[in-house]
Amino acid sequence: MDNRLVKKNEQTNLLELQEHLYHLVDVDKPNTFRNLFPYSEVPKIAFNDRIVPHHMPEEIWITDTTFRDGQQSRAPYSTEQIVRMFDYFHEIGGPKGIIRQSEFFLYSKKDRDAVYKCMERGYKFPEVTSWIRASKKDFELVKDIGLKETGILVSCSDYHIFYKMKMTRRECMEHYLNVIRECLETGVSPRCHLEDITRSDIHGFVIPFCLELMKLQEEYQIPVKIRACDTMGYGVNFSGAVIPRSVQGIIYGLRTHGGVPSEQLEWHGHNDFYKAVTNSTTAWLYGASGVNCSLFGIGERTGNTPLEAMIFEYAQLKGTLDGMKTELITELAEYYTKEIGYKIPSRTPFVGANFNVTRAGIHADGLLKNEEIYNIFDTEKILNRPVLVAVSNTSGLAGIAHWINTYFKLKDDKKIDKSSELVVKVKDWVDKQYEDGRVTVITDSELLEIIDKSCKELGISLEQ
Repeated sequence: MDNRLVKKNEQTNLLELQEHLYHLVDVDKPNTFRNLFPYSEVPKIAFNDRIVPHHMPEEIWITDTTFRDGQQSRAPYSTEQIVRMFDYFHEIGGPKGIIRQSEFFLYSKKDRDAVYKCMERGYKFPEVTSWIRASKKDFELVKDIGLKETGILVSCSDYHIFYKMKMTRRECMEHYLNVIRECLETGVSPRCHLEDITRSDIHGFVIPFCLELMKLQEEYQIPVKIRACDTMGYGVNFSGAVIPRSVQGIIYGLRTHGGVPSEQLEWHGHNDFYKAVTNSTTAWLYGASGVNCSLFGIGERTGNTPLEAMIFEYAQLKGTLDGMKTELITELAEYYTKEIGYKIPSRTPFVGANFNVTRAGIHADGLLKNEEIYNIFDTEKILNRPVLVAVSNTSGLAGIAHWINTYFKLKDDKKIDKSSELVVKVKDWVDKQYEDGRVTVITDSELLEIIDKSCKELGISLEQ
C-alpha cells in the first residue's frame, strides 16, 4: 500500500506525490563511485536523463570567502589589507547588500583583530561570519566575539568518512550532530560545510543528514545553513547528468528531499575542471540563494568561483545590477595589484589588463567605427575601463588611431581619423620596428614618444 502524501506545490499549484523520507544507509565498505572516479583515468560524466525543474529563488546573493579559503592558498593578508578589501565589498555590493556575508578565520590574534575592525565598521552587509574547528572552545570564541553564525566542516563523502575520519557513516553522522548541537547550545547559527559533496552518497548519507539538521533547527529555533562544497570541482551543470556530479540534482535533492529552504542553501565551487562559474550559476537557477566566492577566484589549488564573475552572472540573470557599483571592481583590482603585489593574469575577464584590449587590425578597424562590434558591453561606463587596442604589426592605421583617441580621450569632432598625417607617421615608425625584426607589441611609453615627436613635426597638439 502506497502511503505517500499528496500535497500542493505552492509554486506550481500542482498536486505532487511526496517522496519517502530518506534514511541513513550504513555500509561496510565506502562507496567511492569508482565507475565515475576511476582515479587512474579521467573522471567520467554519466547521464540518466532525469530532469529537475528550474527553481531560482526570488532573492539570490553572493557570500565571500576571500579571507578564509582565499587566504589558505597565499600569504596571509595584513589586518589593514583585510579591512580595506572588506570596505570595497561593502561598497561594491550596493544598498541591497548583494555581497551578503564574508567569512574569517579566528585562530590567531591577527585574524581576530581583522574581525573586530571589520565589525567596527557597522555595516549591515557583508555580515561578518567565521570558520572554526568543531570544538566547544571555538564555539564560545564565536559567541564571545559577537558573531551570529559560523561555518563548521562536516565532510560528507565516503572518501573522507572512511579514509580520513576512520568512521562508519552512522558514527560520523552522530559525531556531526553532537557537534552541531553544541554549537546551537551556545546560541550560534551553524553553517554546515558539506565537504566533497560531488563524491558523496546523496540519498544514502547527505539527505538523511540534512533531515536531522532540520530537526535540530526546529528544536532550537536557530537557522541551520547548508553549504554544498564542490571541493574537487567535479560538479557538472549538464541537464540529465547523474548525481553526485549533477549540480542541479544535488540542489534539488537538498531542497526537495532534505527540506533545506533556498535561503539557507549555498554553493561553494572549485575550478579544477573550469566549471566553477557555470556550476555556481546553475546552483542559483535550481534553488540555492547563495553562491560562495573568492576575490579573483584565488583559493585552494585551481581556486574558487571568482566573486567578480558572479556579479556579472547576477546582472545577466536578474536583468539589473541592483545598485552594485561595478566600477569599483577596477579600483579594487588596482589596489590589489599595487598594495598586495599580486599579478592578475592579463586575460582574466573583467579585471585583467587585456580583457578588453584587441590586437588584430581588422578588429581595431571595427572598433574605430563602432566599439559595440568588438566590446562585450560599455566597459568604460560599467567598469571604468575604456576599450583599448594594443599596437603591433597587425594593428594597422585603425588600431593606431583608436589607441590615440582612447589614450588622449579625444571625443566627437576632436577624434582623429585613421587617414590623418599623424596616424600615418606613427604607422610608418611601427612598420619599421617590425621590419627590423621586432616581435613584441609596442609599449605605451614608446608610442607616446613617437606621437610627441610627430606632433611637433606636424605642428599639431592633442591637448583638448
